[in-house]
Amino acid sequence: MEANRARLIAAARAAFAEHGFAAASMDDLTAAVRLTRGALYHSFGDKRGLLAAVVAQIDGEMAQRAQAAAEAAGGGWPGLLAEGRAYIRMALDPEIRRIVLLDGPAFLGDPSQWPSQNACLEVTQRTVARLIADGVLKPVDIEAAARLLNGAALNAALWVASSQAPEVVLPKAVEAFECLSEGLLARPAPATS
Repeated sequence: MEANRARLIAAARAAFAEHGFAAASMDDLTAAVRLTRGALYHSFGDKRGLLAAVVAQIDGEMAQRAQAAAEAAGGGWPGLLAEGRAYIRMALDPEIRRIVLLDGPAFLGDPSQWPSQNACLEVTQRTVARLIADGVLKPVDIEAAARLLNGAALNAALWVASSQAPEVVLPKAVEAFECLSEGLLARPAPATS
């Protein structure tokens, strides 16, 4: 059953990336992996359930990439900014753009309510709590700060993804994200050259 589930997710991921959720044919998808529609409905309930599984998989990969960017920046405040920048930049990836940032919200609703986004929120809350304890961030409500940071990155990515000129919008979105985030600092960020 898990093998069938994985095959359906892989096939759906390819179909949704190529055709978009609405245009992807479930008959073609199930035939491509030699399964029936019954297998799809048993594992995911319906086509939207399959989209939710695909989005969760990609969103998990996005979180790993963002965390890798944070670690590469050395963690702490630079890491938190790097994580947000990385998330926003992923909006240029065609698969992420179409499946997670365009079709996901259109067919699954508010991304801030997705389980995968809640996992990202927990990571951000831990980082914010540590930065507040270290005196790097102002002593604000941890959950509020984490939600606003995640929301700013998510909305910036949504803006980039839905733009007619994403490469033009991206630097604007990243710059605004950084400016907003710096408002949480307990002391001004050092000037960079």
